[in-house]
Amino acid sequence: MTTDTLTAGEQAPGRGRNQRLSADDWAQAALDMIAEQGVGAVAVEPLARRLGVTKGSFYWHFPSRDALLQAALERWELFEQQDVFGSLEDVPDPRQRLRALFLLAAHEVTPHIIYSELLKALDHPMVRPVIDRISRRRLDYLVKAFQQAGLEGAAAQHRARLAYAAYVGFLQLNMHLQQPRQAREEFEAYVEHMIQTLIPG
Repeated sequence: MTTDTLTAGEQAPGRGRNQRLSADDWAQAALDMIAEQGVGAVAVEPLARRLGVTKGSFYWHFPSRDALLQAALERWELFEQQDVFGSLEDVPDPRQRLRALFLLAAHEVTPHIIYSELLKALDHPMVRPVIDRISRRRLDYLVKAFQQAGLEGAAAQHRARLAYAAYVGFLQLNMHLQQPRQAREEFEAYVEHMIQTLIPG
């Protein structure tokens, strides 16, 4: 979830003449801020300092802080649709697809941290709809995958809810223990146990 090519906006110190900040750069910087300090920390001035530009660069792309937050949330949601679920479309075997999904989740550390921070901000009117859509999409995907793996009706739904609850519960537990940035090895071990427990056959 990084943007390497900068294409528009105000030129920052040290950047080439044709390398300018884009709206995506600002949205990614806002996501980085959410991961580090939460939704409430997203503000124009500290982000401008981080990016090495003036506030004028921000207003070139966004009319308000809320517009930036919306763009950041849309970027995070698009990443899930394209880079997570989209990367699994070519895996034909449903059991292997589920396994690949769980293992992919184990290696995507930053999205977990962002998701954890967004769960803390469910009372924010812009955050709740995104979390609702993401949760529904994830559950629908899991239900379909478990159905393709041989489970029927309610059994597939129950297995999908159990898998998703195990994921969210792990993140919430780490937040309560003040360990949101859990070691990759710990999460991978947890995911491996989920795989062995939940995937049919």
